[in-house]
Amino acid sequence: MDLKSFVRTIENYPIEGISFKDITTLLKEPVAFRNVVDQISNHYKDKGITKIVSLESRGFIVGGAVAYCINAGFVPIRKKGKLPSEVLNQSYELEYGVDSIEIHTDALDENDIVLIHDDLLATGGTALAALNLVKQLNVKKIYFSFICDLTFIKTEKKEELANYDTHSVILY
Repeated sequence: MDLKSFVRTIENYPIEGISFKDITTLLKEPVAFRNVVDQISNHYKDKGITKIVSLESRGFIVGGAVAYCINAGFVPIRKKGKLPSEVLNQSYELEYGVDSIEIHTDALDENDIVLIHDDLLATGGTALAALNLVKQLNVKKIYFSFICDLTFIKTEKKEELANYDTHSVILY
């Protein structure tokens, strides 16, 4: 199945020069949505993953479905100020600005094997911020999953992620 055909590209969004990959057009198609969830679930089903850590907000959609499929818990990483209990915070640079994400301090422990899932890997800034948060909670092992990877973007942040088992469904 050509999953790229289900992803809409919006030029100059959210700022001039960015070609935004919109996965909402993929998610609305049941066969494409199932295919993405199945590919990720099948790739990680035998890794002993106990928690899916997923990033707000598009990462929640597939991350939650994969957690269900592989019988893992789901842990949200949210934007600053959205989680109600004690949190760890990490700032990071986007292609078009600076942002901050948070995770509950009691979300993970040393027995957890974690799959960090997000919809898109571009520069690696968000993924690296999520990694830094998860590492502070001393988990056993960390994997990464993305729906889309903009492989033409090369950064030092992405190189750091190369030390982890990373799976991307759609490569650009």
